[in-house]
Amino acid sequence: MNKLLAAAMSLVAAMGGLVSDVLPSPGNDEITCDATDEAIYGSPEQVEADPGVVLACAASDFPEIVTDIPITAWKVRYASTDVHGTRVPVSGLVAVPEAEWRGEGPRPVVAFNPGTVGLGTQCAYSKQMAGNYTDAYERYQLAAALEAGYAVAATDGVGYLDGQVHSYMVGDNSGRALLDVARAATSLPAAGLAESAQVGLWGYSEGGQAALWATQLAGSYAGELDIVGAAAGGVPGDLRLVAGELNGGDFAGFAGAALVGFHVTYPEMPFDELLNDTGREAVAALEGSCLIDTIFDFRGARIEDFNTDGLGPAELFELTGPDGVSWGEIADRQKLGVGIGTPGSGAEHEIAFPTFQYRGKTEQIIPVETEEATMRAYCAAGVPTRWRDDIEGDHLGAARAVIPDVLDWFADRLAGEPEPGDCG
Repeated sequence: MNKLLAAAMSLVAAMGGLVSDVLPSPGNDEITCDATDEAIYGSPEQVEADPGVVLACAASDFPEIVTDIPITAWKVRYASTDVHGTRVPVSGLVAVPEAEWRGEGPRPVVAFNPGTVGLGTQCAYSKQMAGNYTDAYERYQLAAALEAGYAVAATDGVGYLDGQVHSYMVGDNSGRALLDVARAATSLPAAGLAESAQVGLWGYSEGGQAALWATQLAGSYAGELDIVGAAAGGVPGDLRLVAGELNGGDFAGFAGAALVGFHVTYPEMPFDELLNDTGREAVAALEGSCLIDTIFDFRGARIEDFNTDGLGPAELFELTGPDGVSWGEIADRQKLGVGIGTPGSGAEHEIAFPTFQYRGKTEQIIPVETEEATMRAYCAAGVPTRWRDDIEGDHLGAARAVIPDVLDWFADRLAGEPEPGDCG
């Protein structure tokens, strides 16, 4: 058994295993958290509410397998904005320790985006944490933040409502959804959080992409949030490079899922007409799969085998849609570190807080070149950035091993300690 497959199998062992055409858009102070699951996860409606407004909420179970400290949690449905500028509903989770916050100022909020959980609606992170898949490995990050006394606002991301497919790897969508779940948490009356609360952004792998997209969009999209820093690891910063490296390998399912995520976001682009019977079966399977099936059912899969012309990633990226835009150009729009700068620089994305970027010492899923290129782009733009490329473990192991470092880093940022970065 090769090392890549062994890594995936170690994850298995560690894991053990439309409500109406238009919903009313009450202000957050009018929300009572007694909604049904249908109101939280039902088919998407037309949204008129401002980004971050809570559309529905309900008390959520919180299994002791996540943490044994007393927690109060809510599943939420809230308003966000997608890559096309359309207001959309998104689901997520808000959790607050019952113990009094004893730090300075109001209780801080960690806005968290999980790594890949799969495209199926049953895989939504808030459902996992409510008991359906409580052995999910990312419970450790959630537990650590809560045990440090922080509130957690975790987004499921765009596309986990009934009848939807997750817009996997569309960074603009994920960044906005992450910022908006922080807004939702700090304005949810039941949570008792202050709108002035300091916020930390955190994510790994897909979540790392989301955390850095939220970092890049924060100034223009959510400037009222008091964000102290963003911690992002295992980041797939260049999707062209990642797709080519994953294709045909042990984690090829992630590349396939990204193609599906792009398709549901840009349905006008060539896709369905390219598929052969095997490809149609693969898309249907991916749309209903969680993480483990995405890994094992597509191990060694080649994109060339799923389309009628035998096109690989490079050839697919050259195909254009009706407006002349290519798939490659759309992928390039997701590339991190492009058009960034510090406040007053005039950059498209002005970043006013530091980042902590990291990867596992034996990273085997995301090409190291793209992780390092993203870090260098942030450094070149003058964004104070701490960099660690020596976290113990592979891609999956590092997500857990780095937790103490991330929490120490957040504690320093929340205390107002400067982060000079170590860009050299």
